[in-house]
Amino acid sequence: MLARTANVLPEGPHWRYEPKWDGYRAIVRREGEVRILSRSGRRLEAAFPDIAAAVGAALPPGTAVDGEIVRWSAEGRLDFSGLQRRGHSGPQAAQRLARTEPCHLIVFDLLRDGAAEFAARPLDERRARLEELMHSVGEPALMLGWQTGAVDVARQWFDQMWRVGVEGLVAKDGRGRYRPGRRDWLKYKRRVTTEAIVGGVIGGAGDPRELIVGRRDSQTGALRVVGRTGGLDPAHRREMARLLRPCGGEHPWPPTLPSRWGSSQDYARVVPEVVVEICPDSAQAAGRWRHAVGYVRPRTDLEPADVPTDLSIEG
Repeated sequence: MLARTANVLPEGPHWRYEPKWDGYRAIVRREGEVRILSRSGRRLEAAFPDIAAAVGAALPPGTAVDGEIVRWSAEGRLDFSGLQRRGHSGPQAAQRLARTEPCHLIVFDLLRDGAAEFAARPLDERRARLEELMHSVGEPALMLGWQTGAVDVARQWFDQMWRVGVEGLVAKDGRGRYRPGRRDWLKYKRRVTTEAIVGGVIGGAGDPRELIVGRRDSQTGALRVVGRTGGLDPAHRREMARLLRPCGGEHPWPPTLPSRWGSSQDYARVVPEVVVEICPDSAQAAGRWRHAVGYVRPRTDLEPADVPTDLSIEG
């Protein structure tokens, strides 16, 4: 189940509020084996053996939960870069990092409990049973996500928890069913971010000074240029250089940039396979973001197919 952006935090007796954790979304199933699935369907248990072991030890067979895998830094902040390092580690490195850089699964929804399916039940009923289930869990890698029905408490979280990397709040109707793929939840963030696909750079794949980003056209499926970042700082240039590959064959974009994107000097096309999180403003023109979009970070947990189409900010 997904969330859509809200510009105003909803209020009312049926609304429930949770922190918006900055991590990897995961559906976790404890059946004959533990299966941890990313939003794109990628298996994650090999990359997070510590979480898989904790789920196997603490949750009864037949349990399915929704949650967020997070990594806390030594300073007590959410560490997305460290989480990505964990998420893309090989089997041997994953075992080592599980000991030196442990992660946690923050559980916030219950989909199945033994033979009982819970997705069609109201959120308040799912939450009550989840709290009972998590009450007896002694595994430190598994945590029950916070939830409140008090809007003043939620606003306090919003005002204070950004210091540790919490992105904002998710608001959910306590009467609502769990409907996979539906954007019935609301996300209320301190800043609006979204995702795009890197299709070109200013500089080169080995030293990108700026990124040219694209989105699929919702009508034709074609990858269109929709934005250009400002200049990347040295750390971000190195970060992206490790992920980008120069285009060695066919590419959906021409070898030169359209004139409206400014100078094409040093423009190079790259394989359009890397997803980045960006922070655009509201100014749009001719199906593109008119001003430079802010670069936030790579999203190696997402595939190009996960990126919204056109200029939608829903991710």
